[in-house]
Amino acid sequence: MKGYNIKKIQTDMQFEGEVLYMEPMMKHTSLKIGGPADIFAIPRDMPSLGNICNTLKNSSIPVFPLGGGTNVIVRDGGIAGAVICMKSFRRIGVAYRDDTFVYLLVESGTMLGRFVHYAEENGYSGIEGLAGIPGTVGGAIWGNAGAFGFEIKDVLVSVNVADLNGKQNMLCAKDMDFGYRTSGIPAGQLIISAEMRLKIDRQEEVSARVGHYLKEKKEKQPLWEASAGCVFKNPPGNPAGKLIEEAGCKGIRIGDVEVSSLHANFFINRGKASASDFIMLMEEVADKVKKKFGLLLEPEIRIVGRDRVD
Repeated sequence: MKGYNIKKIQTDMQFEGEVLYMEPMMKHTSLKIGGPADIFAIPRDMPSLGNICNTLKNSSIPVFPLGGGTNVIVRDGGIAGAVICMKSFRRIGVAYRDDTFVYLLVESGTMLGRFVHYAEENGYSGIEGLAGIPGTVGGAIWGNAGAFGFEIKDVLVSVNVADLNGKQNMLCAKDMDFGYRTSGIPAGQLIISAEMRLKIDRQEEVSARVGHYLKEKKEKQPLWEASAGCVFKNPPGNPAGKLIEEAGCKGIRIGDVEVSSLHANFFINRGKASASDFIMLMEEVADKVKKKFGLLLEPEIRIVGRDRVD
């Protein structure tokens, strides 16, 4: 933040981790797009998270939580205030088990792909369809990630969150307002960890299902490209990618942002794309779909930050 003494944050509190100043968000998003965050903090443990939350709150510095940097586009002016990155919170462990189910404690910074692989290796079923989805477990919970009929809410027991004072609270999954790509977790809450219930299964059968879903995704989605995943939500009964393709949008480009020729609901950074070009392409695609089908596409990707001032 302009005029803010970043060294004061590091010296006035107990903190384990990293605190960076004017950190380019393009280094921390799957799109490789985004201007600088005034403050970028990576706490290593709960005391450090609580301490930096309190310091930022007392200094009236706004906070933006970040997991894997997927499903988000940061505007070219970057983020005012502080980004708190939860990537150091990545433990997976067994809480308890019975003859049918295993209950796992999974920290929010765990990459979703790693969680799927852990379940696959141990013969735990329930999240096979989430294979190939980028980002972290925290982000998957926040947006209720899903594919092939699987949603993360289906295996969720509870979520441990912290407010911007660092005070923790446990949310029961049955009381949460889950919907299509939404969890109902209030803004200003940081997801710390979650308890998940998976079914104990035959390892080879779980592995076969993971392989099947991952193969299908690789054939239909540009998983190897710089993207943020699906750009628009699917209108009821109408896959957004199909609508975008039939509106003639595959392959159209603004600057270095291009609608994927493999899956039209993925926009690809072809080099040095800007957030402004990405948003312009979103608007153009949405306009073409509305004109052809009379449907208004709703963004699935989150747009955050400030515009660049030249």
